[in-house]
Amino acid sequence: MATTATRLTPAQLEAFHEQGYLIIPGLLARDEVQLLIDTFMKMHAGGPIPGHFNPKTPEEAKGDILKLYPRMMHPHRVNDVALRYLLDPRLATILEDLFGEEPLAAQSMLYFKPAGARGQALHQDNFYLRVEPGTCIAAWIALDPADRENGGLELVPGTHKMDIFCPEEADRSQSFTRDYVPVPPGLKTVPADMNPGDVLFFNGSLVHGSHPNRTQDRFRRSFICHYIGRSSERMSLWYRPILTMSGEEVTIAENTGGGPCGVEADGPH
Repeated sequence: MATTATRLTPAQLEAFHEQGYLIIPGLLARDEVQLLIDTFMKMHAGGPIPGHFNPKTPEEAKGDILKLYPRMMHPHRVNDVALRYLLDPRLATILEDLFGEEPLAAQSMLYFKPAGARGQALHQDNFYLRVEPGTCIAAWIALDPADRENGGLELVPGTHKMDIFCPEEADRSQSFTRDYVPVPPGLKTVPADMNPGDVLFFNGSLVHGSHPNRTQDRFRRSFICHYIGRSSERMSLWYRPILTMSGEEVTIAENTGGGPCGVEADGPH
């Protein structure tokens, strides 16, 4: 496995800070992508993992494909392969450049997004993680080709420079989550088409989301990790314990209270 850590160029850093996101093509090799796919499909075949993964039976799902393939939360806490890639040194080097300081690992998720699955309405990650001061950064690793047909991500450049928006109610026929942030006036969505092994890094305030997977037979699997900077002092309780990129636990205060919209986000992002 190639683990060469490469620092970002000034142009890449400028693009991230100006647009709120940066795609690094081919950061993971084909065999690494296959390892992650094999790992998560085996975990899916093994059935529920209390506190992390709760797939339903076909009878219980009643035709909702996402109930057969729900997202997997914090797989790094129960699987060594997921932990290894959450703490991957290539990600660590890039994140250190993006944060301008030591990164800390806060979360991992696996989205299967099979054919027919609903998307996730436009939202901001730091509405849920509530990192202060500063924000989080996501590393979104494509395990399948991600495009407009199978529900690849859409981003709203420029929103990373704005405050956290109070979401509206999403169209639940199109989104499996309830929160929706409309595109601010004067801005527009751009697609993030990606190949397997590409990694998208984006700011926790960047508005982003996805449409349903409209294909007949394609997954849009992605392994998604969230990180915070060492100088962050508070964040939502659900994401702890936080880890250094060498795997040591770090104590950070809970961000209590109602949040910027006067209500707690109900559960994890």
